[in-house]
Amino acid sequence: MFLIIVKLFFLVIIQTAVTPFIRRLAFVLGAVDNPNARRVNKKPMPTIGGLGIFVTFNIGTFILLREQFPTHEAFSILLASSVMILTGLIDDILELKPKQKLAGQFIAALIIYFLAGIKMKEIILPFSKQVINLGWWSLPITIFWILALTNAVNLIDGLDGLATGVSLISLSTMGVVGYFFLHTKELYIPIACFILAAALLGFLPYNFHPAKIFLGDTGALYIGFMIAILSLKGLKNVTFISLIVPIIILGVPITDTVYAMIRRKLNHKPISQADKHHLHHQLMRMGLSHRQAVLCIYGISLVFSFISLLFLLSPSWGIWPLILGLLVALEFFVESVGLLGDKYHPLLNLIQKMINSTRRSDPTVEVWHLGGEKPNQLKRKTKEDKDND
Repeated sequence: MFLIIVKLFFLVIIQTAVTPFIRRLAFVLGAVDNPNARRVNKKPMPTIGGLGIFVTFNIGTFILLREQFPTHEAFSILLASSVMILTGLIDDILELKPKQKLAGQFIAALIIYFLAGIKMKEIILPFSKQVINLGWWSLPITIFWILALTNAVNLIDGLDGLATGVSLISLSTMGVVGYFFLHTKELYIPIACFILAAALLGFLPYNFHPAKIFLGDTGALYIGFMIAILSLKGLKNVTFISLIVPIIILGVPITDTVYAMIRRKLNHKPISQADKHHLHHQLMRMGLSHRQAVLCIYGISLVFSFISLLFLLSPSWGIWPLILGLLVALEFFVESVGLLGDKYHPLLNLIQKMINSTRRSDPTVEVWHLGGEKPNQLKRKTKEDKDND
């Protein structure tokens, strides 16, 4: 294990050395992100940063830690991820249409399903331990899982270092969970998580605000794709816990994606239409700086990672209260920052109604609104009042 850790640190150094070359290549290829109404960058920024992460990851899997990975699966993942990288590269240089980009993702997902053999086959229900064979549903569920997580990571790539840092936290947590909690015999899965995390760690100094290079769709699609298949690899026989833990670990991108879809539906807009109401946009609208918004989302991602560990440590009867508490807290946070828009606050409105009903039922309670006159019991007594007492 010590030798693996040393090689992981070496991969961080490799990524740090590779990134400047990728930056120069981006200018040569014309893969440059120019400022516009939806961008936060104020000057042209080289993209395709994910290409260096792809190179570093494969140096780790095919050279430094080759003995850890089965040959057929490693080459199948390489082929599928190459399709994803090519899709991202073309999009960063020429800008693909959404359907064209989705077609590339779909082809990569099919390679994973049929060639690599990484798929969901069965689901084990909680408590009853009943096994449900997915049968032909295995294909659409597997494809949906891969496409959903791939695009979830892509959607949060809106600020310098945001997708990189959140993915780094998620992959590190997945590696820890896979190595220490799931007790899987396939240790190369957590090792692959740590290899990709090492590549992201070496890239982060170039990508954190103020960024010198962006991930681009090349990087965001590739990272999301790799997270999807690495989490899927441990879900061949899916238990309730093994299904929900990766979802919680990836809570930030999944939450942002799900609520973006709900928000656009509520506003009668196409789901694929971009907007500036994502989590990072809302935090900056609340007054946070670029760097503060990113660090805040890092903190939220760490909270999700901690909660995922609680699920693994909790007894079976404690899972449902945890889920309920998480959903209520998540909804409260989402409405507070305005992810659903300015008009939709069902939980906050319900809480307000409960408070108002309490006030009406107890007329002796005086409510002090900020800026108004303080109630008598909150006013400081003057010397004259004390003398009268």
